[in-house]
Amino acid sequence: MIESKSQIDEAASRISLLREEIGRVIVGQQTVVEQLLWCMLAGGHALLEGIPGLGKTMLVRTVADCVSLQFSRIQFTPDLMPSDITGTTLIDFSAQGAAAQRFQPGPLFGNLVLADEINRATPKTQSALLEAMQEGTVTAGGETHKLPKPFFVLATQNPIEQEGTYPLPEAQLDRFLLKIGVDYPSREELKQIVLRTSSVEQPKASVVMDGESLAAIGLMAKQILLSDELLDAAVKMIMMTHPGEMDAPEDIKRYVRFGAGPRALQAIVAVSKVRALSAGRMHVTWNDIRETAFPVLRHRMVLGYEAQAMGLSSDRMTGAIVQTIETQR
Repeated sequence: MIESKSQIDEAASRISLLREEIGRVIVGQQTVVEQLLWCMLAGGHALLEGIPGLGKTMLVRTVADCVSLQFSRIQFTPDLMPSDITGTTLIDFSAQGAAAQRFQPGPLFGNLVLADEINRATPKTQSALLEAMQEGTVTAGGETHKLPKPFFVLATQNPIEQEGTYPLPEAQLDRFLLKIGVDYPSREELKQIVLRTSSVEQPKASVVMDGESLAAIGLMAKQILLSDELLDAAVKMIMMTHPGEMDAPEDIKRYVRFGAGPRALQAIVAVSKVRALSAGRMHVTWNDIRETAFPVLRHRMVLGYEAQAMGLSSDRMTGAIVQTIETQR
């Protein structure tokens, strides 16, 4: 239980220290780092979308180094089989010739798993990952094995290259707590990247937190207060993503085929509490809900053909919902 404001301040200070340590290695991308920390502290998985070369793999590895988590990287390809990521059952023979089965864990058995180019794997392999993300277990050879805790899947995908890819099904997309967009660096950030990577001494991240501390801060975030008024606003936001809702914005009614489900509401509440804690507050504000709505809803609204032809994004739909609610408040 949270007993004093000093506990909140200490947790916020530790989150800030973690953010700064990541910044020693990663140039810019403050929003990406911030949202990634929200996701992990809320105990969820994240989908990072951006073109190759923007440092997504380095970011995930740096976070693992800073939090002293076991890092595991899986390069997804069309020929990747479920057993390649979950593990397989081997048969060992003793000196006397007796046979015994032994499970050899796959790369999923880590604390922080980077699923690189996740949409290149076949649906069969993606379904094996889905069980791990949802249940925290792996089934192989008829036996179920528990994954280590904490367990985070940070997946990446390329938004522009669609050759040889298998789009993630909506059920799997919904398991990702946040979808985080990774953008180009600015001019000054590009200069800093070159200066850091071309020098003799490469910056390295230090351990500033362990898995237990990460879990403790996440548990503290769950105790942050959320008023009934703001909970109602979050519920209204989710309902407005449905085109059949009477008070939904016109953009939603025209361009959205299917809206967000209950997991979206759970995600907004959980991530808003983490954002409030990282700011040193004991309560959630409307700004927390508004800012977390974009990465939460980005992959949970299915746009129609007209919206896709016009190049419209889910962020535009979320912006229309936020504007409507703020007008009514």
